[in-house]
Amino acid sequence: MFDALIFDLDGTLWDAVDGICDAWNQALSCRAPHLAGMVTPDRVRPCMGMLLEDIIKKLFPGEDPDDYPGLVDACLNLENEHMARVGGILFPREEETLAQLARRTPLFIVSNCQDGYIEAFFQAHGLGRFFADWECPGRTGLDKAGNITLVMERNGLKRPLYIGDTAGDWKSATAAGVPFLHAAYGFGSVPPDVPHVDCFAQLPQAIDALCACQPGRLSH
Repeated sequence: MFDALIFDLDGTLWDAVDGICDAWNQALSCRAPHLAGMVTPDRVRPCMGMLLEDIIKKLFPGEDPDDYPGLVDACLNLENEHMARVGGILFPREEETLAQLARRTPLFIVSNCQDGYIEAFFQAHGLGRFFADWECPGRTGLDKAGNITLVMERNGLKRPLYIGDTAGDWKSATAAGVPFLHAAYGFGSVPPDVPHVDCFAQLPQAIDALCACQPGRLSH
């Protein structure tokens, strides 16, 4: 039996790509207009789940953020404000499924994002009531594996399940010694033998199936 469920955010709990592009392009148009055209959904989507420094390198190859003082902070601050106001795309039956899961197991979020981004998700969609705690590198400076471990220690968790959509999520859960469930409806892919769900509403049944497995059969 899992004593907690820890969720990734982007691609697992919402799709915020369009809103992120809007916010970044607005900030870039004021400070570095020649970069604004590089922030498109097709280019941002593969970056979801990466650490900020890796996102910057992928979106703006050959550019040095130090050449644009305050630019990244401006993009992130506007992103938080914009996403809190307009929200993202939730997955079908997400709220009712979260309510069902929260009634039986504490829920948490660990995401590779800036400080304030998870709170923007809560503000936009009113789902913060389902989550007991959350963490991100924008607050701690830790990578995802480190933040998973931190949340476990802070909340006395012994056997959580991490739910995410990318290979990075899977590797982070593995590094933290935590079983993993792939949100295959999201942005990324993992090896085919990793347990997965094809839609958000399948989570309760998939989690029950994992609990019924012998511990050695869980992918982590």
